[in-house]
Amino acid sequence: MKITHDIIKNMVRTEKGSILLTQNKYIFKVDKAANKIEIKNAVENVYNVQVSKVHIMNVKGKKKRVRLHEGMTTGWKKAVVTLKPESRIEVV
Repeated sequence: MKITHDIIKNMVRTEKGSILLTQNKYIFKVDKAANKIEIKNAVENVYNVQVSKVHIMNVKGKKKRVRLHEGMTTGWKKAVVTLKPESRIEVV
């Protein structure tokens, strides 16, 4: 079993994420091998809230070029976590 702090890497702060805060949804960057149940348990343990839904998606890396060398940035997994109406996470 994984440690909860290894599953959740950080909270993603974007313009779209700020709009989703009004709907009680939060975006997290999570471990690539984590599933919905592990993510739900990790968010509940770390932030002490109740989760109602978890949506996950894989974000592909982008192509980057530095002079003549081409490469890719690493891909990552994004989780959109919906909390129950009585739960909130204080975003600083």
